[in-house]
Amino acid sequence: MKTKQILFSAIVITTVLITACGASAAPTKDAMMEKPTDTAMADPMADETPSAEAMMEAPAWYSASLTNASTGQTFAIQDFKGKVVLVEAMAIWCSKCLQQQSQVKALHGLLGQRDDFVSNGFDWLYAVPSADLSRELSSLYGDQFLNPPSTPIVILDRQGEAHPMPFGIKSADELLQFIQPFLDEAM
Repeated sequence: MKTKQILFSAIVITTVLITACGASAAPTKDAMMEKPTDTAMADPMADETPSAEAMMEAPAWYSASLTNASTGQTFAIQDFKGKVVLVEAMAIWCSKCLQQQSQVKALHGLLGQRDDFVSNGFDWLYAVPSADLSRELSSLYGDQFLNPPSTPIVILDRQGEAHPMPFGIKSADELLQFIQPFLDEAM
């Protein structure tokens, strides 16, 4: 139970990356693909296992110490290595964020109870990231990743590799289709 709470907290960290959630125009298709990375474009079923060196080059935000605002416990995203992690930047008063959360909840319904999948919890646990962490996320995934109405989501696979999803509200079926290959792969 404690692990699950910590896992949910890790995901919620990213959800609170934004200190403001204002109305924004729907992102254009060009904006959604503003900074595609090799990782995002790679075949998730590729048969390559990252080297130990590549694993050591994980972004600094994976090891950033975060504090669960509800419990005071500290954790880091890297604590969830070996699991598939859905990280969502959101704000609790953002209507698009709440719509996306309903789709994440539906995704949990489709997946059933899994110990190898972590996402934002529905207990609304929060961790507020530092300014440095927010800057790193912006640098890696673009400024729009820090805009909750864009409903940014990044999936971390079992090896800790990040796979950003396109901006905009994603249905439970779209989320499942995107993460299923990562859930099916072995560590």
